[in-house]
Amino acid sequence: MSVEDRLIELGHALPDASAPAANYVPYVQVGNLLFVSGQISREGDDLIRGTVGDDMSVEEGAAAARTCALGLLAQVKAACDGDLSRLKRVVKLTGFVNSTPDFEGQPQVINGCSDLLVDVLGEAGRHSRSAVSAGALPLGVAVEIEGIFEIA
Repeated sequence: MSVEDRLIELGHALPDASAPAANYVPYVQVGNLLFVSGQISREGDDLIRGTVGDDMSVEEGAAAARTCALGLLAQVKAACDGDLSRLKRVVKLTGFVNSTPDFEGQPQVINGCSDLLVDVLGEAGRHSRSAVSAGALPLGVAVEIEGIFEIA
């Protein structure tokens, strides 16, 4: 089953790959590794804003992280000229959670992204990862996640 068919089966659709909001590129390919810039939590044109541990629950943060996973896959698709079958595996994610100073559930929030990637890609979705807190994120978003992917 293709990646996009699996996404549809799970009730998800890939957004269009977003354009950079500042002086950077959305991805850089070095050999067979694709480094994807941080994707922020958004649904369509609406940003998912909030601070986990204050006005947002862990579950809401994990849902925001799932939208980052879709953004990452959209960038991989763009980098692969629309051919997601070239995606071999997720190598590493770095997740940032806009959270209160005493919040300690960053791994559970970033699991929203990790779980979606494993659900869609199976073993190829398993990856190394960091999940850290941030006092603030761009545009007040709840989550930002960057990734490294192996492509053919």
